[in-house]
Amino acid sequence: MRILEDLGFYCIDNLPVALAPTMLELVTERDPTLSKVALGIDARERLFFPEWPRVFAQLEASGFRPEIIFLDAADAVLARRYSETRRPHPLAHAGTTVAESIRRERLALAEMRERANRIIDTSALTVHELREIITAIVASPGDQAEMAITLVSFGFKYGTPVGLDLMFDVRFIPNPFFVDELRGLDGHDPKVRAFVMNQPTAVAFLDQVESLMKFLIPLYKKEGKRHLAIGLGCTGGRHRSPVLVQELAKRLSAFGLPIQTRDQDIHRQET
Repeated sequence: MRILEDLGFYCIDNLPVALAPTMLELVTERDPTLSKVALGIDARERLFFPEWPRVFAQLEASGFRPEIIFLDAADAVLARRYSETRRPHPLAHAGTTVAESIRRERLALAEMRERANRIIDTSALTVHELREIITAIVASPGDQAEMAITLVSFGFKYGTPVGLDLMFDVRFIPNPFFVDELRGLDGHDPKVRAFVMNQPTAVAFLDQVESLMKFLIPLYKKEGKRHLAIGLGCTGGRHRSPVLVQELAKRLSAFGLPIQTRDQDIHRQET
């Protein structure tokens, strides 16, 4: 909610969902130009929460266009967060464990998750990465064709990043790790870049992905997609994938869309 507030949204956290139509009418009457309102909704509402499908239908009938950004996380991560903050789960009763409360919450939110315009798994995200993703999703809300692209390099041996729309495995390209003079370097070094880009398969791969993006991006934009996350993975995420992320970013920059790159595992030491 603080991220959205920084982006110019009028934010209200934990508003009983049944009051949303009344609140929006009051807000728009006071400021007819206001077009960005964010409501924080969760299972804390208990009695009011089950009414949200009816309320959303009422909002749509009144000319509002509600969109749902659903934040999720793995059960183990949620349990750890409650332990670290020492806050009780909002659905906990006497004698109820956190794990049981999380299961109840998932059941209560299942329909909302199904209707979400965007689901963000925050399990492995930092606050800065979450800000980046949310900013990209809500960028230029009046322009349905606007879309931002994030390119992420990673190592499969450390797990795949959360929130990817497309993922490519580039382990078919010869690995600089097995070249003694390149092993200690990373994909930002000109020597590693030269090694990777001198591989015909690397150039052919970029050609194919660029062609695929020329086909897909207009279709995504037509459907109103505002953020496209593309992952390129190699074994350790230090050599091949960072090089290819940078090269792909150069090619996709011709599309005129904002592009961000992130090397998730480049600083890890491969063994």
